[in-house]
Amino acid sequence: MEQTQHVRRITILNPKGGSGKTTLATNLAAYYASRGFATVLMDFDPQASSSRWLKVRPPTLAPIHGVAAHSNVPGMTRSFQLRLPPGTTRVVVDTPAALDPGRFDQFTREADAIVVPVLPSQIDIHACAKCIEQLLTTAKIKRREGRIAVVANRVRPNTLVFRSLMRFLGTLDIPIMATLRESQNYIRSFELGVGLHEMRAERSLPDVEQWAPLVAWLESRGGAAAAGSGS
Repeated sequence: MEQTQHVRRITILNPKGGSGKTTLATNLAAYYASRGFATVLMDFDPQASSSRWLKVRPPTLAPIHGVAAHSNVPGMTRSFQLRLPPGTTRVVVDTPAALDPGRFDQFTREADAIVVPVLPSQIDIHACAKCIEQLLTTAKIKRREGRIAVVANRVRPNTLVFRSLMRFLGTLDIPIMATLRESQNYIRSFELGVGLHEMRAERSLPDVEQWAPLVAWLESRGGAAAAGSGS
């Protein structure tokens, strides 16, 4: 029981494909691992992008325990497959695209934080609005719990669509915890199996600085998620 009290579970969720869920999940997992947290990255996406990233991660970097939750293992119970190693303190959950709202609760029930990434396009803005509405209604998450935050992803400041996105996000009564610019560093870090915080500072600093508010908010959340619980 002592260990489970310190587990912090972060779910990255948006049914809209291509919103940047895997980018957030892999970089958060790398951040926590590099800071000495015993980190688990759960990949529920059938595309298995997070799992592929883990496979190319250099063995010299801080370890991240991967759980390929997108497929069942023959002869293994689901609960055993999704178990957390003893001592786990951070769990990052990468959810699938096209996730049915009726399944939101499976991923949000025990999440200490739910991060919704959104791209600056009218289609993505509409999808984000619908996602948050369903989190509040179908998954029955209360705004006062303060568990939901939005991350604006791949933005180009001073564009009309960016200003439209920020106006929309301001109407949600849900905090915008980070605005991440479009950067080649994300492509490069994914190819190398590393996180932004593990890249050379002179290359990644402008991007790393944009993550500071999100990381601070995540660490302000409670750590009451139960270890080993399935999604």
